[in-house]
Amino acid sequence: MTKATTLGELKQTEWASPARLRRTVKDELRDNLVCLLENGSPLFPGIVGYEDTVIPQLVTAVLSRHNFILLGLRGQAKSRILRALVLLLDEEIPILAGSEVNDDPFRPISKYGRELLAERGDEAPIAWLPRDSRYVEKLATPDVTIADIIGDVDPIKAARGGHLLSDELTMHFGLLPRANRGVFAINELPDLAGKIQVGLFNVMQEGDVQIKGYPVRLNLDVALVFTANPEDYTARGKIITPLKDRLGSEIVTHYPHTVELGATITQQEAWLDRHGRPVRVPDFIAELVERVAFEAREDKRVDRRSGVSQRLPISLLENVVSNAERRALRTKEKVVVPRVSDVYAALPAITGKLELEYEGELQGSEVIAKDLIRRAAGKTFEARVGGANVDDIVHWFDEGGALKISVDERAETCLKGFSVVPGLLDLVDQVGLAAKKDPPTMVSACELVLEGLVAEKRISRTEELGYVRVRAEPKGPGYGKTGGGGTGPNLFS
Repeated sequence: MTKATTLGELKQTEWASPARLRRTVKDELRDNLVCLLENGSPLFPGIVGYEDTVIPQLVTAVLSRHNFILLGLRGQAKSRILRALVLLLDEEIPILAGSEVNDDPFRPISKYGRELLAERGDEAPIAWLPRDSRYVEKLATPDVTIADIIGDVDPIKAARGGHLLSDELTMHFGLLPRANRGVFAINELPDLAGKIQVGLFNVMQEGDVQIKGYPVRLNLDVALVFTANPEDYTARGKIITPLKDRLGSEIVTHYPHTVELGATITQQEAWLDRHGRPVRVPDFIAELVERVAFEAREDKRVDRRSGVSQRLPISLLENVVSNAERRALRTKEKVVVPRVSDVYAALPAITGKLELEYEGELQGSEVIAKDLIRRAAGKTFEARVGGANVDDIVHWFDEGGALKISVDERAETCLKGFSVVPGLLDLVDQVGLAAKKDPPTMVSACELVLEGLVAEKRISRTEELGYVRVRAEPKGPGYGKTGGGGTGPNLFS
């Protein structure tokens, strides 16, 4: 179908119908959402874990034609939700060609648009704006000015055009006017200076604003959406009351309620499709990685007001796979299979994402990160192997057995060392191994069992000695190769 290129041609299409002429951008969002709901189409693809909480509230806000705000800690998909609103816009809309504020050909709001229609009439040129260009986003920072958001007088425009400074044609439009007939999003709204919030309020309420002392009427058609941290939004009073009162809906986001949901999100977002060797992440390793984030969110040494972003398990899983990939390249193994030791090797993906309380600062982020991994391994072990008889394993270590496995050993070599521990390989199936004859996954499962016993304090693990009996002390350079009544391999690369 040929698109209209002039106003006259556009008048012969459905865009000139009374229903279209009355339709605002919030009506457009609502109408398209209604169609998706009636057809049973998926809403906000890629957003996992909000099906029964956030998304229903979001749908209600859009159906109500509200400006709204998403309240939540970092890493809760707030920005992704706002960007997904683009899918509720029409694929493209007509605008007056050359307009900086996406002027509706039938109802221009700028002086440029009005003069173009007065001069050209039905011959006024039409351009088509895709929906991706109708979403404008700004991260609020204290240095944002009214010129950034609303606009400013441009003396160069005035000089070149021979206009007075009070003439609207001298104005350089900011982000908000350029988002006309679209969605304008501001991330971290409390960081926006009070006078900028007043400007937003004036535009929302009255459709006007003063720039350099000159009143400018901007009858914008825009859906305003915001994000904020609850601590900033409620406790510190950084939102001016009139603006807060004009937000129709306040929607609270949250972290995944279950480890399974969190693991699904992490698997969706993490970069695991590496070029070269295939990557196979055991489900219990994915669970362990996710539990690290869950443990951190409950740890009193971690600042709960800052939260623990979902980016932590995503980055952690990527580092875990990368360390396993490094080992596979060195040992020439054909498949990349992460182990528990790879989680410990990925500490940099954890330490940089933890905001610590005073007690945590005293202990240090690395100590806390290792403790989180140990606790996460214990929870994973309990969930999968809880109740199993591990007395033979513990007894072997109690009798002086010691086991140190290098992180860079091939799976077959590690498996020989683990086979010395009585009863250890028998627990592999309970960990969740799909194919018991797969050495790399068996090694990973064995490490989980041993880490689980460490978490339960039934055995110990040190950097120097590896896995040993509880409170074992070094007994000389040869300790770890043999000890007491048990034989303990010490495998080095």
